[in-house]
Amino acid sequence: MALTGRGRRKAEGAGRTGKPNPVDVHVGGRVRLRRTLLGMSQEKLGEGLGLTFQQVQKYERGANRIGASRLYDLSRVLDVPVSFFFDDMSTETSGQSPRRTPALAESAAPSYEADPMAKRETLELVRAYYKVTDPTVRKRLFELAKALATNTEPKS
Repeated sequence: MALTGRGRRKAEGAGRTGKPNPVDVHVGGRVRLRRTLLGMSQEKLGEGLGLTFQQVQKYERGANRIGASRLYDLSRVLDVPVSFFFDDMSTETSGQSPRRTPALAESAAPSYEADPMAKRETLELVRAYYKVTDPTVRKRLFELAKALATNTEPKS
């Protein structure tokens, strides 16, 4: 850890490159995903945590690390288990964390695919799906989407 003024230690989240740790970016993205799925503003989430919306923005971008107690508070306010924030983390993302072993660093290839869960279209689709109040209709909609997905494969 690097020392800053007055002997305080600088957090190693950003590392020497100045870029956020990919794990912090992933966790922040999961916070944003859950918040938007709930239709909650950054201000409202900040109020629930005793923070400003600017601090919530920094967490969501991965610019600031989320400590254990704050992660616990987020899980309670957003009504998800703490593990939710680490779900769907790619091996590429976890391999890019500065706290990796040299063997993992060599084998981890960066991923350039955009996460479909982070797209606005996905969020709007999920919101619309959950607005369907009739469980039977919602199940039929789900089955229709699955059928459409399998029918899009090219036929030979």
